[in-house]
Formats: sequence, structure tokens, C-alpha cells
Amino acid sequence: MSDMTTASQSGMATFFGRMGRYAMRGIEQLGDGTRLGFQALSLLFAKPWQGKHFIIQLYALGVGSLAIIVITGAFTGMVLALQGYYTLAKFGSESLLGAGVGMSIIRELGPVLGAFMIIGRAGSSITAEIGIMRVTEQTDALEMMAVNPMQRIILPRIIATTIAVPLLVSIFDVVGIASGYIVGVELLGVNPGAYMAELIAKLEMIDLNGGWVKAVIFGFMIGMICTYMGYRSEPTTEGVAKATTQAVVIASVGVLIMDYILTSFFL
Repeated sequence: MSDMTTASQSGMATFFGRMGRYAMRGIEQLGDGTRLGFQALSLLFAKPWQGKHFIIQLYALGVGSLAIIVITGAFTGMVLALQGYYTLAKFGSESLLGAGVGMSIIRELGPVLGAFMIIGRAGSSITAEIGIMRVTEQTDALEMMAVNPMQRIILPRIIATTIAVPLLVSIFDVVGIASGYIVGVELLGVNPGAYMAELIAKLEMIDLNGGWVKAVIFGFMIGMICTYMGYRSEPTTEGVAKATTQAVVIASVGVLIMDYILTSFFL
């Protein structure tokens, strides 16, 4: 009995010790990532300007993610309209379908699902690209040429994600609401005037602002996390793969946590 108690206490001590090390490692990475990100942002107005590299990143992020955003937005609006119609029909409130679809997409699903799609499509690419630069010693070569990697590599990607994510989320919202209209009005027979009238009447400025603020903050987070994980990845093939996976997981969980915090402010 005494041996079992001792073994159980030893197991708990090992478990809590491991959790403590994970927590300390997480706090250390959070501080290092924040320092790295703001070190890059401090170079925003420093010369030479990185306009060309910013445009390249913005194009890769925005145009490259457009197809997946349109497809995701379309099917999200269609599912919401289909599910919402049968729920509202039980209460005889089918006319509220437009308001339900619009508010759900603009306030929550647009920013969150849009951010998830961009993390999977573009965020992982950013981490892998920077990690490969480290493996092939391109970052070291930049430093030898007196080019600051923070200014050339990190900064354009953070600014590009902060601008591209809100624009892509806006497209997601428009496509989602239009798809909901097609399913609700054309397929399920909801009155088109009631769909649009209830959408306009129930949608308030705080709903639009909340969606925009979420999209901007999510874009900034994605840029900070994915560039940091790539820049601090081990310069090996396995290290880049591990950093890419961690970047997707951490950015996705961060979006959900930040979504809860921001939603509590905009209710």
C-alpha cells in the first residue's frame, strides 16, 4: 500500500513538473515572439522601404486565398440558410432568416472561419517559407549583405496578413449572405423583401465594427505567430515541419481564445 502511494505521488509530481515546464516554455515563447514582432514593427518607417516585398506578400496572401474563401463562404451561407429555415419555421418566423444568416456570418463565422482558412492556406506557407530560408542560410546571407531580415522578411508578412485578412473576411461575408439568399429565397420560398428588410433592420453598426475589429486582430496574430515560428524553427527539414504544424495549431487556438475575448466586448 505504501509503495502504491509513493508511486502515485511520484507520478503526480512528474505530471505537474511536465506541465510546469510546458507552461514556462509557452511563456518564454510568448515573450520572445512579442519582442521579435515589435522589433520588426519598429522598422516600419525605416529606409529602405520594403514596398515591393509587401506587395508580393499581399498578392500571395490575398489572391492565393481568394478561391478557398469564396468556396467556404458560399457553403457556410447555404448551410446556415438551410438549417436556419427549418428552425425558424417551427416558430413561424421564416422572415427572420436574412437577419439570422447575416448576423451569424458577420459577427462570428466570417472572421473565425475566414481566419482558419487563411491559417491553413497562407499561414502554414509563411512558416515553411521562412523556415526553409533558415535551412538554406538565406537569412544569414541577408545579414552578411547588411540587410536586416526583420525588415525584409518579417515586417512585410505581418503587415500583409493584417491588411489581407479583413479584406478576405469581407468577401467571405458578402458571398455567405448572397448564398444564404439564394437558398432561402430561391429554393425554400422565403419572401425576398422580408429577407433583405429584416437583414437591414436587425444589423447594427456594432455588428459590422465587431467583425472588422476581429478580422484585423486575427490577421495581426496570424502574421506574428507564423513569422515567429518560421524564424525560430530549427534549421533542419524536421524542424521546419514541426514549426509549421505548431504554427497552425497555436494560431488556430489563439483565434478561438481571442474570439471569445472580443465577443464579450461587442455584445
